[in-house]
Amino acid sequence: MSDCFRSRFFASVLAVMLTAPVLAQEGAAIFKDADLKLGQGLIKEHRCAECHARKFGGDGSGVYRPLERVNTAGALRGMVEQCNTELNFGLFPEEVTAVAAVLNQQHYKFK
Repeated sequence: MSDCFRSRFFASVLAVMLTAPVLAQEGAAIFKDADLKLGQGLIKEHRCAECHARKFGGDGSGVYRPLERVNTAGALRGMVEQCNTELNFGLFPEEVTAVAAVLNQQHYKFK
């Protein structure tokens, strides 16, 4: 593992660790005002399904299992933030929330 990759990986993990506990307290309420249409557009624009298919095989839906990895709305948003950071998408916080809200609506269904 290269030093550059290792540094980016640990920075991503740290970002998730710092944001997930705060967001987990809020539950799915963090998605209340999310722009679902924006989230869907960003998922398509950044070709998330293609990346997940390369990493997890098949259609990429294996990324959503096991649910133990992502078991709260805050953890879901944190994982989207990790992708944003790791892949250098440059998404704004409201865009990360929009993407996570779409994933919640389609796959996780946190309340």
